[in-house]
Amino acid sequence: MRWLGRTLASVVPVVVGVVLCVFLLLRIVPGDPAAMILGDQATQASIDALRHRMGLDLPLGRQLWNWLVAVFTRGDVGTSLVTDQPVLSLVASRAGITAALVALSVVFTVLLAVPLALVAATRAGGPLDHLVRVVPTIAMAMPAFWVGLVLILVLGVNLHWLPVGGIGTGPGEPLRSLVLPSLTVALGMSPPLVRSLREQLLEVLDADFVVTLRAARLPRRRVAAHVLRNAAVPTVSLLGLNVAYLIGGTLVIEKVFAINGLGALLFSSISSRDFPVVQGIALVLALSVVLVTLLTDAIVVVLDPRLRAT
Repeated sequence: MRWLGRTLASVVPVVVGVVLCVFLLLRIVPGDPAAMILGDQATQASIDALRHRMGLDLPLGRQLWNWLVAVFTRGDVGTSLVTDQPVLSLVASRAGITAALVALSVVFTVLLAVPLALVAATRAGGPLDHLVRVVPTIAMAMPAFWVGLVLILVLGVNLHWLPVGGIGTGPGEPLRSLVLPSLTVALGMSPPLVRSLREQLLEVLDADFVVTLRAARLPRRRVAAHVLRNAAVPTVSLLGLNVAYLIGGTLVIEKVFAINGLGALLFSSISSRDFPVVQGIALVLALSVVLVTLLTDAIVVVLDPRLRAT
């Protein structure tokens, strides 16, 4: 409980800081949302009336206070200035797609990183080891949108194995539609995880307890499980950081594959200066990052109970 209390105390300021930064930065950027909504032909009187109705003529501190009170007392993030819909309903309609994209990307990343790291560590210095270290690094150096376009051309257009864009509605089609974008993300996330896990595996394989396990004639599978558990702590932490970054960085992938997730909604809301929607998305993403951080820390503590005392 002390560990959980310290962890929560460290992440709460992050959420508050993100919300405050987004709220202030959106209002520093030049441009009047009321004028953008009404268009170039609008009169100044109509613009002023809309600004008053949206509360944009209030002092900045008052706007911030009103929004924080609404969020923490009523759970009301606000209403879209463009569509006049509740922000939470807009975010909820897109959050499932982005969450599925992130989850499937993590699954593909683990499926790629763990076997490659095991192959490289058990054949250290050999041709396979060099191949595993070089090829994923080249893939990581490629821009995500370029990798996505290559996968679309090869697996979608030429081989017709997977959909090339959008989210299908038939049986199993939503999952098939997310395979290519998730694989694109995994190809960029897995190389640092492969390198980290390989180094940790090499270090653990030389540990005394591994020699003892082998001398006790334990099956190779059980020895590998012990080795992998001891080597996984830094890699799990690195994976958590990548997932936290991915939660807020899906815009490029969603654009390439025409996925209407939170990234696409965030981009359109920023373009139209829809303050409430941007603030709502920022709040949801910040809370998601905090949740991923807590989950990562919990997994690390389970893998290495000695960290509970730190």
